[in-house]
Amino acid sequence: MTLVVGYLATAGGADALSLGVRLARTLGTDLQVCLVLAPDDVTTPRLTSDRYHEVLAEQGAAWLAEALRLVPDDVTADGKVIVAESVAEALGAEALRLDAEAIVVGGSGGGLAGSLSLGALVDELLHTAPVPVAVAPRGTRHSEVERVRSVTCAIGDRAGARRLLDAAVRTSSATGAPLRLVSLVALDQHGAAGIEAAREHAYRTLKSAQAALPEGFAVTAVVADGATIEAAVDELDWADGDLLMLGSSRLAPPRRLLIGSTAAKILRVLRVPIIVTPGED
Repeated sequence: MTLVVGYLATAGGADALSLGVRLARTLGTDLQVCLVLAPDDVTTPRLTSDRYHEVLAEQGAAWLAEALRLVPDDVTADGKVIVAESVAEALGAEALRLDAEAIVVGGSGGGLAGSLSLGALVDELLHTAPVPVAVAPRGTRHSEVERVRSVTCAIGDRAGARRLLDAAVRTSSATGAPLRLVSLVALDQHGAAGIEAAREHAYRTLKSAQAALPEGFAVTAVVADGATIEAAVDELDWADGDLLMLGSSRLAPPRRLLIGSTAAKILRVLRVPIIVTPGED
C-alpha cells in the first residue's frame, strides 16, 4: 500500500510530510513523495532553452532530496519530481497509477481561516480527487505524535455515508485506534420546534450506522450540537493524534471528491487532520 504525499519546500509541505509519516507508520504503508513543478517554477532568470529543463530537474531534485532526508528510517519512502501544469491533476494521476490509499497534502496556504486554511491546490483536490485526500492542519510538523490515536467519523444520512463508514471501519481496524461516530446538529438551521426533532434524527442516524458495523466492533457514538456546525464541532473533545473522516457531498460524481458545505465549515475550526472520501461508485 502507498500514500502519495504532495510536497513543496514550504511549511505546508513539511506538514504534509509529517502527516504522511504518521499515517504510514499507523497503516503500514510506503510513501511516494511527489514534488510537482509547473514549467515556469524555475526561478533562475535568462535560462537558455537547452538548459531550462536541466535546471528545473536539478532544482526539483534538491528539494525532493531534502524532503526524503526528513523521513524517519522506519518508514519506506521514494520520491518523484513531476513537471505538470496542474498539480492536482498530477497528484491524482500518480495516485491512480500507484493504486494509492490516499493523497496527503498540507492545509495551510490561505483561503479559509483556521488551522486548515485551504490553498488553491487543496481546494481543487477536495473538489476533484479520485482517491481520499488527507489534509494536515498548520503546525502538524511540530507534533511529536507518531501514530493515529483515534478515528472519528462524521456520519450523515446523505449519499456516501455507507462508503465513509466502511472506510472508517477499515482505518480503525488497520490502526488499532478506537472509532468514534459523531452526528453534528446545527441549531441555527432549525426553529425552536425543530431542535428536538433534529437531535432525534441524529440519534437515529448514529443507531443505523452502528447497526451496519461488523458484529462485535467496538465503537462510541456521540451527538454534538451547537448554535452552528462550527460550534457543534467545538463541543467535541479533540487531541493531538486524532483523525477525522468526512464524506463527499451527495452531488459528488462517482469515485470523485466533492467537499460539501458542512465539511467546509468543519475545516474552518478543526485542529486535527482530516480525510475526505470520494463519492459512491
